[in-house]
Amino acid sequence: MLINYFLIVLSSFLGVMVFIPLLRNLAVKYKILIPQGMPLVGGIAMGLSFVFTCLLWFSLHKGLSQEARGIIVTSFIMLIFGAIDDRRELSVLAKFLVQIIAISLLIFFGIRTQIVYIGNILNIIITFIWVLGISNAFNHLDIIDGLAAGTAIIVSLAFFIISFLHGDMETIILTLGLMGAVFSFLIYNFPPAKVYMGNSGSHFLGFTLATIALVISYAPLQRKIALFSPLLVLGFPIFDTAFLILMRIIKKSLPFKKSNDHLVLRFIALGYSKKRALLIMLVLSIFFSLCGILVSQVSNLFGTVIVIFVVLVSLLLINKMRKVVVYG
Repeated sequence: MLINYFLIVLSSFLGVMVFIPLLRNLAVKYKILIPQGMPLVGGIAMGLSFVFTCLLWFSLHKGLSQEARGIIVTSFIMLIFGAIDDRRELSVLAKFLVQIIAISLLIFFGIRTQIVYIGNILNIIITFIWVLGISNAFNHLDIIDGLAAGTAIIVSLAFFIISFLHGDMETIILTLGLMGAVFSFLIYNFPPAKVYMGNSGSHFLGFTLATIALVISYAPLQRKIALFSPLLVLGFPIFDTAFLILMRIIKKSLPFKKSNDHLVLRFIALGYSKKRALLIMLVLSIFFSLCGILVSQVSNLFGTVIVIFVVLVSLLLINKMRKVVVYG
């Protein structure tokens, strides 16, 4: 079984190794997707490798379930429209419209939150908010080389561990297929980057991880605290986006207006090098994801303690970093 896990990661890893040089050469030859001299083909390479790897291993396993088919189809749609956005930047309204269409299709495939006692309509609304939020959170993370990709690897690994503990082969294939692709891309994207993922990559990663989170089984119904597990596993991109929006509101700026007040840029403003700031951010991502794994396994009482601890750490970090002066 372990050899199969390794082979899933390896096949996805090698797929990106094949796609990136090919796509980079095409971008240079036809002068597309290189707006600032850096090819924006990493996202397309990751997406294609993920799709082909999942199709291969699901066919070898027991075929595609409706949920797996829904994740692959909708994530591929996000990838295509992300590539269009990289080629010719879409408006904010157009981007949200595409995401809403993709999420609607996802729900058509039967993928949504399954929170008991709140009814179908509220579950559908929460699904829209969840997938929209995580998709755009990863887009905000893609501000320095390696950050979005590194976070995606950590989150994928956390979801793999939870899936492995519950013996869920379907989500194991999805998480490992994504992790191998992102790890391969990170070799090209680690500072100094040779290739960028572009909006196609950041939206694809956020969307795919958000949808995988919806199909994982976290705990029996009696352990309600496990509902916080996906929130914590993806807690770092959630925290980063919430911090960014809060800082912009304090500055009386529009939440979606571009500015230089990202969390990682504040660490750089404190005097840390880009690589040191990246390391700090990834350590924070590991912290959130580890807490998410723990909450999926422990009692309600212990899980509540972990959640409260994460909230306190987050508030302390906000209080410290909001005082850092950034410009632009």
